[in-house]
Amino acid sequence: MKSRDALIRLKRFEVDEKRRKAAEIETMIGDFNHMAVDLDRQIAIEQERSGVSDTNHYAYPTFAKAAIQRRNNLLASAADLQIKLASAREQLAEALEELGKIELLEERDAMKLEQVRNAQADLAEAASGVQQRVAS
Repeated sequence: MKSRDALIRLKRFEVDEKRRKAAEIETMIGDFNHMAVDLDRQIAIEQERSGVSDTNHYAYPTFAKAAIQRRNNLLASAADLQIKLASAREQLAEALEELGKIELLEERDAMKLEQVRNAQADLAEAASGVQQRVAS
């Protein structure tokens, strides 16, 4: 029983770690998307300020070109993280399934132990009754 308790604690720790990892990836995706939106605003402001919106125009602002590249990099990174998030969620689901199986085994063993104790108590009670009849 003690080894199973340790296994359950280990699996719960693994589940918590996988849950934290998934949450961390989700946060990073949100941050990247937020930064990309901010860059979009800065690009629009810079284009409005310069009066040039054609990225191929010779007078297109260098800052806007750099911001576009940063935004594209952030969006690509967010897309890569989406793949990692799907994998992390899959690993979390597997860990939860393993934990559930182990907890079910623990419950089953606890129920069997309770049944054995009840049977022992019934036998002890019956033996006590037999001893009382013999003594009478």
